[in-house]
Amino acid sequence: MNTIISTPSSSQPHLLLKNVLIIFVTLEMCNRTTSAENTQERDHSRAIFVFGDSLVDVGNNNYVPLTIGKSNYFPYGMDFPGVISPTGRFTNGRTVVDIIGEELGLKHFIPPYLAPTTVGDVVLRGVNYASGGAGILNDTGAFLGGRINMDAQIDNFANTRNYIISNANVWGSMTSANSSSKTLLERALFVVVMGSNDFIGNYFSPVPFVPTQKSMSLEMFLESLISRFRLQLTRLYKMGARKIAVANVGPVGCTPLERALNPSYTTSDSCISFIDNAVILFNKKLKSLLMDLNSNLAGSKFLCADVYSILSHLISNYQSYGFENYSSPCCKILPRALRGLLPCSPTSIVCSNRSKYVFWDMAHPTEATNVIIAKRLLNGDSKAIYPMNIRQLYYA
Repeated sequence: MNTIISTPSSSQPHLLLKNVLIIFVTLEMCNRTTSAENTQERDHSRAIFVFGDSLVDVGNNNYVPLTIGKSNYFPYGMDFPGVISPTGRFTNGRTVVDIIGEELGLKHFIPPYLAPTTVGDVVLRGVNYASGGAGILNDTGAFLGGRINMDAQIDNFANTRNYIISNANVWGSMTSANSSSKTLLERALFVVVMGSNDFIGNYFSPVPFVPTQKSMSLEMFLESLISRFRLQLTRLYKMGARKIAVANVGPVGCTPLERALNPSYTTSDSCISFIDNAVILFNKKLKSLLMDLNSNLAGSKFLCADVYSILSHLISNYQSYGFENYSSPCCKILPRALRGLLPCSPTSIVCSNRSKYVFWDMAHPTEATNVIIAKRLLNGDSKAIYPMNIRQLYYA
């Protein structure tokens, strides 16, 4: 059987040339449109780099050896979008930073630094360095075993920064590797959620071999926290960070964990005041620190996210927010005597309606609570976040 190939008539060469030109022009226009769309997407999808503890860990602790601070098993993550297996988040669904990223238009959740897939130009959209059990101080959370404290998280960011610089020309975003990384970092949003474990996993830790409270006064401890945090935030600035939203410490004395640990200090309607009073003192010092950094670090925009006030108001008025329970965890372990003291287990009993509970487990909010916090930080006034909200900072 002969193969028939159609060929143009020799009497119509101009028609062939015309068709070729049309195809060429069409392809060129498509290329330019795609290039413009890619540039526009890059301009509007700025990177987000996240530092913190289990409140914003998205799976780094999955890769940390010798730690009991893991949540890579159900029922953790049971309500996460498209969940197939637990992600390593310490809640039933999304974290506050997950929700913020979605609201700002990110098409993908910010990946954990230690995940083997966090390579290539994926890092241009941002990286999450947070680790369950982490603190500002390096000895915080020692009883958990492995964890990545703030200093080590910044070391990991330094690795990412060097990776971006060395690959900027390969990705073709700009002609100069140094100017490319400088621009990306100056436009990026940095989120820091750190400090809770320095109280519940250090100074007020019930673990006998954590001696901090016996070795120094509360005032000395708070000063050590602020001094260390100043060095850490300044180091981020020196590596190119300019837009940095720092969350203060929430009312950890209201968590099911602290209420269970301190039954003699609470009634059915109260939080643990001696812990929350210490947190309030720290938060005042933190706000002063951030305003001082704004005044002394040229071009910096440090925000103070008042998570304490947001969550305290929610707990005090939980029914008006649509919740039915604020004092006990949705995820209940057996036996009953240990509820509020330990994290979820694969055999835990989970409440049927997670949206009605403020707390997911002994220390972490439900996704429903995280949504409220995230939207207040994104769009709130100066009572929630100062001196501007995260949406304003992101596009500044």
